[in-house]
Order: sequence, then C-alpha cells, then structure tokens
Amino acid sequence: MPTINRIADFHDEITAWRRDMHEHPELLYEVHRTAGLVADRLKEFGVDEVATGIGRTGVVGVIKGRNSDSGRVIGLRADMDALPIHEMTKRDYASKTDGVMHACGHDGHTAMLLGAAKYLAETRNFDGTAVIIFQPAEEGGAGGKAMVDDGLIENFKIDEVYGMHNMPGIPVGEFAIRKGAMMAATDTFEIEIEGKGAHAAMPHNGIDPIVIGANMVQALQSIASRTIDPLGSVVVSVTTFHGGDAFNVIPQTVKLTGTVRTLSAEIRDTAEKRMREIVEHTAAVYGAQAKLLYDRGYPTTDNHPKQTDFAVEVARELVGHDRVEPNTPPLMGGEDFSFMLNACPGAYIFVGQGDTAGVHHPEYDFNDEIIPIGCSFWAKIVETAMPLEK
Repeated sequence: MPTINRIADFHDEITAWRRDMHEHPELLYEVHRTAGLVADRLKEFGVDEVATGIGRTGVVGVIKGRNSDSGRVIGLRADMDALPIHEMTKRDYASKTDGVMHACGHDGHTAMLLGAAKYLAETRNFDGTAVIIFQPAEEGGAGGKAMVDDGLIENFKIDEVYGMHNMPGIPVGEFAIRKGAMMAATDTFEIEIEGKGAHAAMPHNGIDPIVIGANMVQALQSIASRTIDPLGSVVVSVTTFHGGDAFNVIPQTVKLTGTVRTLSAEIRDTAEKRMREIVEHTAAVYGAQAKLLYDRGYPTTDNHPKQTDFAVEVARELVGHDRVEPNTPPLMGGEDFSFMLNACPGAYIFVGQGDTAGVHHPEYDFNDEIIPIGCSFWAKIVETAMPLEK
C-alpha cells in the first residue's frame, strides 16, 4: 500500500493509542480522558500550540511548517466521542465501560489524526500552518457547532478544513467522496395528539388518538411519495408511537416521534411545511388537536467543489486513480462536520474500512489496517496544499 514510510514505522504505536481509547470510550462532551490523552500526545510531539476547552472539551493543535510565510492555514478534523451501545466484539481491548463503546470508529479517527500530527510535527515539510482539530460530541451533541461558535475558524485563521470517516463496505485502500450534499440534514420531531379518552367498548363517547396517530403515520409517508419531486431526496420516519396503558381504555393522548432527512434546504423547508399541514388537518378531521414540535438538527454536509477536487487529487496520488470514487452516492445519515463546512471551505471524505460490521453496530470495530492510509492522507493534504518551494 503506497503510504508514507515514516508513518508506517509507527503504525503499531498508533494502533496502541487507538485500542486504549477503545477500551475507555466516552460520550458526547464528557470526553475528558480522551481529550487529555490527545493534548498530552500533541505536547509530546512538540506542536507549536495546544488549545483545550474549545467547544467545551475540544482540543486544537497548531503545527507550523518549515516556512510559514505563505500564511495559508489548513484544518484537519477528527471526532472523539463514542456511542451508548453495549459492545459485543469480545476483543481483548473491548470497552471497559458497560453500555458505551466506540461503535463508529471515532477512536480510529482520533488515532489517525494523532499519527498525522506526529509526522507533521517531526518533518514540517510544508509552507504554512496545519491546525489539528479534535472534536467532541459528534454523535448528536453538535460538538462541531460548539467549536465553530467558540471561534475555531476565526481564531485559528483556518482557510480550508477537511474531515474523514471510515466506511464499512468500501474496500481497504479506497476512498469515496462527492461534490455538494454528501450527507443529509438530520431533523427530529414530536407530535402530541390530544383526543378524548373513553371506555374501549364505547369508542363513540371519545375521540380516539390511536386512530388519529395511525392515520398520521400513513399520511406522513406521502411527503416522500406525493409531495417531493421523485428526483429529490427525503426520508420521513416515525420511530416511536406511545399511547395508552390498558387494553380496555381509549387513551386521552398519543405521542409520536421520528426523524426527517433531506439533502437540500428547499426540500427541508417543504418537508417541514407539509408535515405541519398533515398534523394539523388530520387531527381536525377527527375533532382532535395536535401539536408538532419540529427541531432542526445538523444541516446537510455540503462539500465545496474546489476542495473536493483537491481531496480527490490527493487520494488518487496516494492509492491510485481507480481506487478513488469521486461521485459516490450521498447518504441519508448525518454528520456535524457540516457546521465547519458552513463556516469554511472544505471537504469530507470516506476511507474504506473493508468488509466489517456496520457503524453503530455492537460488533463493529475499527480496522487498524487502514491507519497508515488515513494518516498518510492527512499528511499529504497538508504537504500538497502548502508545498515548500524547491
């Protein structure tokens, strides 16, 4: 595999860091041990500046090249948090915290960026500044937004920012990326239906919120099938339906919750508008009342064209032209690197994880074989974007 030889030399060391983090997973912003480990490693590497507490528990390292006269600043970002899942891998280094595991590979992302930081701090074969970003709370906590709100882009004068995620199903040694929407906006909703309780044997005396809720579930599916252009993309999923406590009682209230995923701002607006109409009018048909609480979560992860082309160029130089897919289909999952891309030009790329369990699965484990590939990609992004004059 055409990785940087010096990085390959400390593959085992990076793997040990990764497995240590895997044994000690932490959730959301409570990544104190991981952030401490990251900060300590960066100081050991001799990076020029280590800042902690960015976005509550984020860590940022600054590495100046041999010649930083160009003034260009490239940001590289990894996520640090785990998931509330009970691990079933049975690895020697499996999670020691019951009910918490690195089921998405953020331990690997952090380790790979640390490996790249070690190499970049040692060699400094670039003209400019590399900003190494370790983010908390990607898994639903909007840690990317918290870091941006704390002045990440402005304070470190970042010109471009890049993110990378492992992807099961893509072969080891391959990359995948696309311009524009790479991952979806992730919104959530709650629907509260107020009917009129009654004895189940005398339903005519009540207004049944179970029936109303069932009709809403069906009607909401028409947003994808009858409201949005078939060439557009929207997912409306009702994932919980709560109502009633007894077999012979029609309840007074029902609560539905779920998620909406979209790949454009226009479709996002249309989906929310249509959902409000369906909820209000379906309830009215039955003489009930209903309230929709709609929460906009992560925005669409939109790759910038110039930076996407550059990431493709770097990846192809590393692994070969035919091993980089530049037009991979978008995914309806979400990613809060989107907040960084909204604040700064950049791109987000998938690195092949091989044939493993999927992310967010209790048997998932990051593939340590890909560590030198990911580290080398990060290093080449910096060295190619800010080359030393010969």
